[in-house]
Amino acid sequence: MSTPRTVAVVLAGGIGVRVGLGIPKQLIKIAGKAIVEHTLEALDASPHIDEIIIMMNAAAIGELDHLLDNDRFAKLTRILPGGETRNDTTQLAIAAIDGDETKVLFHDAVRPFIDDRIIEDCVRALDEYDAVDTAIPSADTIIQVDGNRLITGIPDRSMLRRGQTPQAFRLATIRRAYEIAADDPGFKATDDCGVVFTYLPEVPIYVVDGTAENMKVTEPIDVHIADKLFQLQSASLSLESTTAVPDLSGKSVVVFGGSYGIGESIVDQARQAGAIVSEFSRSTTGTDIKSAKAVRRALADVHENVGRIDVVIVTAGVLRIAPLVESPKRDLKDTIEVNLIAPALVAREAHPYLAETAGQVLLFTSSSYTRGRAGYSAYSATKAGIVNLTQALAEEWEPSRVRINCINPQRTNTPMRTQAFGEEPLDSLLDPADVARVTLNVAASELTGQIVTVQVAAMRGAGNRA
Repeated sequence: MSTPRTVAVVLAGGIGVRVGLGIPKQLIKIAGKAIVEHTLEALDASPHIDEIIIMMNAAAIGELDHLLDNDRFAKLTRILPGGETRNDTTQLAIAAIDGDETKVLFHDAVRPFIDDRIIEDCVRALDEYDAVDTAIPSADTIIQVDGNRLITGIPDRSMLRRGQTPQAFRLATIRRAYEIAADDPGFKATDDCGVVFTYLPEVPIYVVDGTAENMKVTEPIDVHIADKLFQLQSASLSLESTTAVPDLSGKSVVVFGGSYGIGESIVDQARQAGAIVSEFSRSTTGTDIKSAKAVRRALADVHENVGRIDVVIVTAGVLRIAPLVESPKRDLKDTIEVNLIAPALVAREAHPYLAETAGQVLLFTSSSYTRGRAGYSAYSATKAGIVNLTQALAEEWEPSRVRINCINPQRTNTPMRTQAFGEEPLDSLLDPADVARVTLNVAASELTGQIVTVQVAAMRGAGNRA
């Protein structure tokens, strides 16, 4: 017996009235990409999905045509016009899919934080059930009221769930439910599980656990929350994929700040992986990263000698501990110039070369970007600026296919950290070699606009599995 295929249907029929930005909400850009693109990335990356179909707002369907020719979404086969209502759109999708046993996942385009665990749980649950919902417990007490706004009931919260998507079905089941509903003049349902529940009451609907992050971007505040979640999340590189350095044979890698610490480890590992590495720093080449002229000359020399530039990595940084009012003006200026202005200069000068190769810039932030740290406020501010710079440039550079990502290592055993904080227990610090390995895996990926967090415990676990 052959294994049934799994089709993900992305429901993108919304018009974004509540969001209030004048465009369909699924096209709103967050972290450098339209929301629907983030959703597609998660579905396309899942090994449990065989095919993806988008049901798009018919009035804006042309806005997504470019995705069909995009190598990023190999599983995307069709973009079809949706109907006037959510239920109409579902029925159009059902009509476009073959095979009674086909597993179909209906997912909101504006739930970009869907993760592979939810997808896998839904797909596997369809081996036993014909209908599956995704939901999370309610953190709030739910009350029932009448037309006079008087409470008529307070259900037991432990038995209540807040519905999300995906909602998953065997195709024959959801098709049959809608066929029966079509004969009901009073048909009304807010979601597809509701159609099965009402018109096929004999069919049990299994519920898998969603996540709080699997939110739906509907209101204006949701856009801001989603933007912050993208800023704080780690990119989804599996730990298994970071136990080895990828093959970089023939790649031209430029490292600014590669004379010690993480930068030195990146240089060593990249060379071992076959890359042609060009390293620049004040101590080794006399290159002042704060000088646009010096950066421009360095990149031009590499391009002339090697013929191409594929990756530019900036690890240079300074960290000085002192309250702001006690910091010498020179230290304050140096912190801002080296940690924020210099990476922006490097990115600007590198762009023309990277546009030739569809290459990538990799910058570095620190965990202090999420909240300003007393004692090194200027450093924290520059690291927050690097995150915003990364996400903004990911959007600016999308047409040129130049990617940019940011590595966010936890505490790392580097000379800069030791000089600032003194000796610390080694088991509480990352090894620079681990951070370098993750960095080069990102360099070899198709990610862009991502903040990739490297955690001590995670890397220790990866090392144990290697």
